[in-house]
Amino acid sequence: MNSFVRRIKAVLLAFRSHVLHHRRMWAGIFALAIILLGVYHVLFSPPADFPSGSIVVIAQGTSAPLVAKELADAHVIASPTLLQFILRVSGRSDHIQAGAYRFQTPQNLFSVAYRIIAGNYGLPLSRVTFPEGTTVEDMATQIAETVPGISATNFLKAGKPYEGYLFPDTYFFPSDTDVGSMVKTMRVNFNAKTAALSTDISASGHSLSDIVIMASLIEKEAHTSADKRIVAGILWNRIAINMPLQVDASRDTYTHIGLPAAPICNPGLDSLEAALHPTKTKYLYYLTGKDGLMHYATTYAGHQANLRKYLD
Repeated sequence: MNSFVRRIKAVLLAFRSHVLHHRRMWAGIFALAIILLGVYHVLFSPPADFPSGSIVVIAQGTSAPLVAKELADAHVIASPTLLQFILRVSGRSDHIQAGAYRFQTPQNLFSVAYRIIAGNYGLPLSRVTFPEGTTVEDMATQIAETVPGISATNFLKAGKPYEGYLFPDTYFFPSDTDVGSMVKTMRVNFNAKTAALSTDISASGHSLSDIVIMASLIEKEAHTSADKRIVAGILWNRIAINMPLQVDASRDTYTHIGLPAAPICNPGLDSLEAALHPTKTKYLYYLTGKDGLMHYATTYAGHQANLRKYLD
């Protein structure tokens, strides 16, 4: 009996020792897990001052170290070194997608790394509408206010040489666009929209350049299709007799004979077609009266009478 009791006690002691051993082991594992979670939180979680809703622009060709620094400076990530490490281990350090990224909510380091590799910008397409007659200067201002990462200065520099040939329309630009791509898109659109006019241009006796310049003047001088065609006829009449165009929208037309050297804005199809198909009249003068209507005259005396009648 005593022997049996001793064996029972021995088993119980062994079991207790086993439990205590595993309890210490699990306690150690739990402590290690807490430490690892703390390390993860410190190193991989977003900073406490994460700027929710902020936009960070990554320029084309920016190196991985500089991208990591920019994201850290913007408080999107806590450790630029770890981001570089993740990019290097993934083999995608040289595949960072340029563009504007919106960080709406805090994200861990792995999510940020994935987004800049995949080009997941978190931004909708930027919608920009340019009315007929918009100048490149106006376009630059509007784009800078609408498209993240694009400055008015850069767009003006890229677009100014193409004044008149950036078709006024509604455009949807992705966040990774650049000024070169934007100008190219608008130029391609101009070519597509005016392709149907090529035969008429050839038959008109005028170059495409002259038609675009004339259309840009008409765009600023008249509003209805009928008035645009009449004004186009008047301006072509003046050119035919070496009379200055005297268009208020372009002051050099008061001192120089013929068309200006370049378009003064970006005309729409209506004005381009008016320049191509002017209404033939004997008018040489026009004005817009206080009544909002256009009034025409064949002589300077008739024009003076219209001035007194409709503007005084």
